[in-house]
Amino acid sequence: MTTETERLASLIEAKHECLRQLRELGQKQLESIASADFSLLIKILAAKQRLLTDIQNIERQLDPFRNQPPENRDWSSTPKREHCASLAGQCESLLKAVVAQEKESERLLTKQRDEAAQQLQRANHASQARGAYAPTTDYLPSQIDLCSET
Repeated sequence: MTTETERLASLIEAKHECLRQLRELGQKQLESIASADFSLLIKILAAKQRLLTDIQNIERQLDPFRNQPPENRDWSSTPKREHCASLAGQCESLLKAVVAQEKESERLLTKQRDEAAQQLQRANHASQARGAYAPTTDYLPSQIDLCSET
């Protein structure tokens, strides 16, 4: 039978693994944005969404432990307690790294969007300029006198 403390340790390990995977996917996300590989980006975002759902579920399961004083937990050994504490600290660091990656991804995507908008605007201005210098030909229907004088 699993004790509550063992359950807590298991949840912290699961959260750590999800955050580690999110960080790895975040790096791949940055690479796909830099290379403008948007089909890969969509796949990465889908994988990240699954991990975020997993983290939300883990966080809900961790809720009962949040108000417990850590000294009241019954650990089977000091090394297990220290390992869990270390993983919890690493989770905080991983989360900060994931948030930083997201901000950088957003910055890069915004930059690419703005550059694309500028290119479209320049192309539109070039088209308008060509149109201003192109000869305009008014096509009037030709008239033919079909009356015959006999």
